Amino acid sequence: MNRHLISAGDLSRDDAVLILDTAEELASVGGRAIRKLPTLRGLTVVNLFYEDSTRTRTSFEAAAKRLSADVINFSAKGSSVAKGESLKDTALTLEAMGADAVVIRHPASGAPRRLTDWVSGRVINAGDGTHEHPTQALLDAFTIRQRLGGGGALGAAAGHGDLRGQALDGIRVTIVGDVLHSRVARSNVLLLATLGAQVTVVAPPTLMPYAVDSWPCRAGYDLDAELRKSDVVMMLRVQQERMNAAFFPTVREYRRRYGLDVSRMALLPEHAIVMHPGPMNRGVEIAAEVADSDRSTIVAQVANGVTVRMAVLYLMLGGAAEEAA
Repeated sequence: MNRHLISAGDLSRDDAVLILDTAEELASVGGRAIRKLPTLRGLTVVNLFYEDSTRTRTSFEAAAKRLSADVINFSAKGSSVAKGESLKDTALTLEAMGADAVVIRHPASGAPRRLTDWVSGRVINAGDGTHEHPTQALLDAFTIRQRLGGGGALGAAAGHGDLRGQALDGIRVTIVGDVLHSRVARSNVLLLATLGAQVTVVAPPTLMPYAVDSWPCRAGYDLDAELRKSDVVMMLRVQQERMNAAFFPTVREYRRRYGLDVSRMALLPEHAIVMHPGPMNRGVEIAAEVADSDRSTIVAQVANGVTVRMAVLYLMLGGAAEEAA
């Protein structure tokens, strides 16, 4: 694996499968009475979050602690950042404290890449602007493989057995909604394509990125047509806070054209699953009945987030821990 994890595009197919396989092995830790491994004892992981977060920050914290690392949670609110301290000066402070890994979320696209110039530890991108969120894509891929195996409908029908070594060849994934502002969509398109999935993005024309033709996926605008041939439908949150213009007439109109309700869910093949990276706008991009249905993997995605982030930290820092020992 590379020294840092900034983009899902940094991962080769072998790297991605290794992370998924490692997460499969580590999943058993969650069922133990003592849910800890000594792998990263003596190392320090810093969660450097410049944006509000619940799932990502807490899952990285839980992942690091389950691997026995020391964890420092740094929030921009109430810190020297509020007094005008730059990202570089904050990075140099963390470097002086001996951070072995920095997990960063930042509103500016490219901030994690810039951070790699200033710290000697590993850098993991936990979401930068509208750019990428690679560990979210990894946990989504892990969840898909867990539910459908490596062969779409065939994998589901066969029970898919031992998942180790399997990618997602042939699985049809439709990503729906605010693709323009979504770092989750970008990372998922890159990673799922690397793993062999057939990805389609569906959005209103105003929420489709200009450069989507250069992405390793298809682009479409007719949600109903795509649902009928999907193994996975991934709904994206409408990111009102990032919108500086009227990208659609009304919420009601958006829900009518691109929202996933019970009647639309009925168009999906029998084995298909529904995903959402969270947080959800219930009643906008996804109906409450769909979010709470048996087909929904939303709660499983949160649980898998801890396991997959454990795998990332284990693979990126495990060697450093052995050297320290």
